[in-house]
Amino acid sequence: MHYDDRLATVLRLRTVGAGVARAQFRQLIDLLGTRPSEARGDQIDAAYVRLNSLSEMIPPAERAAIIGEPGMRLRSPRLVAALAEAEPQVAVAAARKAQLSEEQWLDLVPALPVQARGIVRHRRDLGARVEDVLDRLGIRDRGLGGPVVENAPRPAAAPDMSVETPAPAKIEAMAETEVATRTATPAAEAPIPATAPPAAEEPAAAEGIGALVKRIEAYRRARQIAADGGNAAPDAPRLPLGEDHVIRAPRDLRAFDFACDGDGSIVWTDPGVAPMAVGQWLAGDWEQRCAAIDFAIRRRQPIVAAITVLEGAPAIAGKWQVDASPVFDEPAGRYAGYRGRLRRAVEAPGQAVGAAIGESEADRMRQLLHELRTPVNAIQGFAEIIQQQLFGPTPHEYRALAASIAGDSARILGGFDELERLAKLDAGAMELEAGTCDFGAVVRDVVTQLEPQTASRSSGFYFKADEADLPLAIAPIEAQRLVWRLLAALANAMAPGERLRLRLRRRDQRARLTVQLPASLAAKSDAELARATAGPVQALSAGMFGVGFTLRLAATEVRAAGGVLARKEDRLRLTLPLASVVKQDDPGLAKPDEMPEGQAAG
Repeated sequence: MHYDDRLATVLRLRTVGAGVARAQFRQLIDLLGTRPSEARGDQIDAAYVRLNSLSEMIPPAERAAIIGEPGMRLRSPRLVAALAEAEPQVAVAAARKAQLSEEQWLDLVPALPVQARGIVRHRRDLGARVEDVLDRLGIRDRGLGGPVVENAPRPAAAPDMSVETPAPAKIEAMAETEVATRTATPAAEAPIPATAPPAAEEPAAAEGIGALVKRIEAYRRARQIAADGGNAAPDAPRLPLGEDHVIRAPRDLRAFDFACDGDGSIVWTDPGVAPMAVGQWLAGDWEQRCAAIDFAIRRRQPIVAAITVLEGAPAIAGKWQVDASPVFDEPAGRYAGYRGRLRRAVEAPGQAVGAAIGESEADRMRQLLHELRTPVNAIQGFAEIIQQQLFGPTPHEYRALAASIAGDSARILGGFDELERLAKLDAGAMELEAGTCDFGAVVRDVVTQLEPQTASRSSGFYFKADEADLPLAIAPIEAQRLVWRLLAALANAMAPGERLRLRLRRRDQRARLTVQLPASLAAKSDAELARATAGPVQALSAGMFGVGFTLRLAATEVRAAGGVLARKEDRLRLTLPLASVVKQDDPGLAKPDEMPEGQAAG
């Protein structure tokens, strides 16, 4: 007994590029095309959904070529019906490649669109009953031939399938000739057939010619509208000529794929968008250039959820979200540009686009941290079991190693908490706990807690407070976390014997805490300070990601409390509004990412 899991295997494959998409499309066509006609199930439904999504990524010409490949099997009426609803090229390829029984064609033909029925009529292996059904549905001819003379007998044999479909101009000329022949040729001059056709066919023939003339006129009208620079109406009919008609961008364009060269200039997009987008810079124009995209292109890094601005036609003008990956030529490995997708940036009501994207980033960060916490929690739990000998006696060496692993796990989980806290505060998805505290008392307590660690190295803080009462409108625990994070990070970077000046005072209804930077940090530029790692005193480390990350998190917490953390030469200034001051937007409080050079918080 064998279990066929090929379809499940294909569905598990992630579509990470154009080549993978084409391979997966080919595999799904082959697997679905060989399934029994009565096969049903959630997996097959999921395969058809995936087939539709892949069809949006692969041009119609490529899909038609895949379907027409030698050895491709289309024995499923459901698959043939689905492909017949696609673009003309794909429908033609599917109608020619389908391998169905006469009974299956009898069930399928009435459900096919008119254009697909016309393509099916070209086949010579349908059987008499299928041809009879096509005749009853009005599909009598295998193509538009030469001038038709009224009452002429039908040809005994159908034309060969290799005859190509006439071009649109030729079709129109033939149709006009056909109409002129019917209206100008006297009845007496018409040849007399050997057998007179049934009288019932005459109205049907006249009605068919009238419908053909109307469709030709509609085709001309739609083409004229397109030539004048406008789009044809959505319901404008098209002649089923199988031509490669002009592909136009949808009126409500929400996303499209693109490729750009090494400099970031767009060189390819979906066909309907190419005239509007090709030649534009991926990072936007020079006035609204996206620094994040420029940075990623210079370093050949992936671009994730960056915002750019496109100019030009109304269909593409505005803000777009960019997700792209660098491409390298094989086998040389030369950088060849980017391939990715542009999505219209949606602005939530009452919210800026940047904030919406920030919340999306925060959600992704929280999901990632949730996935990472699970294995770390498991490792910590097993280490504690070994260290505490819950399952029996354990050698002391193993217990010591398990205790070390449990401690490392706890530090990693603490780092995850800091990352999540930063993401939430940065996106505005979290607020500091409300309350009231005495800022001077909080700073004094933290300095006292740090003294045992700093005294052993003859280092520490010279603390001076000008005011006795500086109330803040945040909870004491939030103020303690903030001050500890800041001072512990600086104390960790002190050299032996180094002492820093720490001063607290009131300035314009605000509490200002000024702290001197250690010599090892004061000599660094802002960029170097942002990348600074942990110092020598690990017991005082405020986090696992280094001083730069700790200062950034502290700056975010200060901003959430309505204040600002800024650098001025060799000092850091932490400014917070007092509890008696109503919180409001203050233009004087610059955000860390908006501070001028030399004043940005780490």
